[in-house]
Amino acid sequence: DDEQIVAEIMRRRFFPPLITHKAWEGFHFAGHEIRITEATDCYGAVVWPSALVLCYFLETNSKQYNLVDKNVIEIGAGTGLVSIVASLLGALVTATDLPELLGNLQHNVLQNTKLKCKHQPRVKELSWGIDLEKNFPRSSCHFDYIMAADVVYHHPFLDELLLTFDHLCENDTVILWAMKFRLDKENQFVGRFQTLFDLEVISNFPSLNITLYKAMRKGKMKA
Repeated sequence: DDEQIVAEIMRRRFFPPLITHKAWEGFHFAGHEIRITEATDCYGAVVWPSALVLCYFLETNSKQYNLVDKNVIEIGAGTGLVSIVASLLGALVTATDLPELLGNLQHNVLQNTKLKCKHQPRVKELSWGIDLEKNFPRSSCHFDYIMAADVVYHHPFLDELLLTFDHLCENDTVILWAMKFRLDKENQFVGRFQTLFDLEVISNFPSLNITLYKAMRKGKMKA
């Protein structure tokens, strides 16, 4: 099953038939052809397999996880693929990342959602752990879903990442998080995450070394 589903996910990706002046690759999700501009000199500006796994899940489980009119934030949005798919599925999306990635992120989001979505997604700067209450005040920012794909890797900001999850997540917020397992130090983040959140595996892809999790605050996960 793993190999069959992974093959189906990877078939959603396509490449331009001719070399163009601007590098891009395409994806088929939510009934649309999505074209993503990448930058190979930056980790955050590349589409990683975890993003495809999460997009496939959102599309194929759209009844159970109905995103229409839901308030969604994606952290570490990168090229914006997950945010774009969530928007095409009817969500009101805030796509966030570091300031140096916002230009390409905004380009991709606008190119693939303008006049196609019920709610035009927003792009906003979010540096993990910094000015969270100032930029995303708890009193006015309520998110039904937090989405994250491949945000745990070899970087020195795991403490700040956990702090960001904690700040953005309210008692009824659902986290959908796709993680590729790489190194033991990074994998330990899952244990730390579970000190604050209940965690449920909803999909597992051994051939990709990727697990898709659902999480909620401790004691708030429905049976």
